[in-house]
Amino acid sequence: MSATILTEDLAVRFARIALGHVTREYPNKPDHVLAGPQDARTPRELHPVFFGSYDWHSCVHSYWMLARLLRRYPSSEAADDIRALFDAQFVAEKVVAECSYLAAPTARGFKRPYGWGWLLKLAAELSLLENTSWRDRIAPLAELFAQRFRDFLPLATYPVRVGTHFNTAFGLRMAADYAAGTQDDAFGALLRDTALRWYGADQDCPAWGEPSGDDFQSSALIEAECMRRLLAPGDFLPWFDRFPPRLELREPATLFRPATVTDRTDGKLAHLDGLNLSRAWCWRALADALPAVDARRPILQEAARRHLGAGLPHIASDYMGEHWLASFAVLAIDAEG
Repeated sequence: MSATILTEDLAVRFARIALGHVTREYPNKPDHVLAGPQDARTPRELHPVFFGSYDWHSCVHSYWMLARLLRRYPSSEAADDIRALFDAQFVAEKVVAECSYLAAPTARGFKRPYGWGWLLKLAAELSLLENTSWRDRIAPLAELFAQRFRDFLPLATYPVRVGTHFNTAFGLRMAADYAAGTQDDAFGALLRDTALRWYGADQDCPAWGEPSGDDFQSSALIEAECMRRLLAPGDFLPWFDRFPPRLELREPATLFRPATVTDRTDGKLAHLDGLNLSRAWCWRALADALPAVDARRPILQEAARRHLGAGLPHIASDYMGEHWLASFAVLAIDAEG
């Protein structure tokens, strides 16, 4: 999509960023319900695996990125540090504690669906590494989140179309990799059927509400990426033709303009750097799904380049972005996304 590829030097840079915060406990923004004084515990006590990176879900997808970078460059200068981290963190007693946290009635909606999807994405990536012991150790936690999808999706009459953590298309898309990796055809069918129920009739998407002031996803583009991942090409392409029908005219225009970030020390405004990176990921993946002769393909590739160029320089501008943005940069750059 551009001259920017996941080189070994870039992989080491991203790995060093993540290694610097996945075990940094503070500052921390817990998503935690207190049912009584006994629940007032530190992040490390609550989540002995994923206590760093400012919040639980950012820690999870930073571990995903480290696993991806280890697979891509298993002999890089950061590889041994990643292995040592995984050996220390992916151990039975810590995973049991993470699972036990989910058993509390107050944790029913914990990180739904963003953290659910990322945890399954992490499990799928770990399954691709030569060392399968990390996958095996985290498997009970992954299966708990897969079951949460199975329990929740039949109850979810409506999708959530926002550009933040609650977006349901993002959750489905990330869970799809776990379903494929575990060869769980029934789970994959549930994800696909839910996507069709929620999004199958969508057409002529205006994207008029994008971006909102703290978006880090495009609700339109992540929906398209969800459908690309879950549908067969013969089903996806006709749907995509109807969904944003004027891409060859660069419309909806708002999707083609990178977002402007005015203060990277503000956690919500810093989300917009993530929006540029996640749009780049979606534009690139959608372009790759089009036939080589499709006139829209170079237009989508150019949109991906512009958004990546807007987001990539700011991966480590401030901790409000540093604790998570590199993961989205890897999604945008790495063609496996």
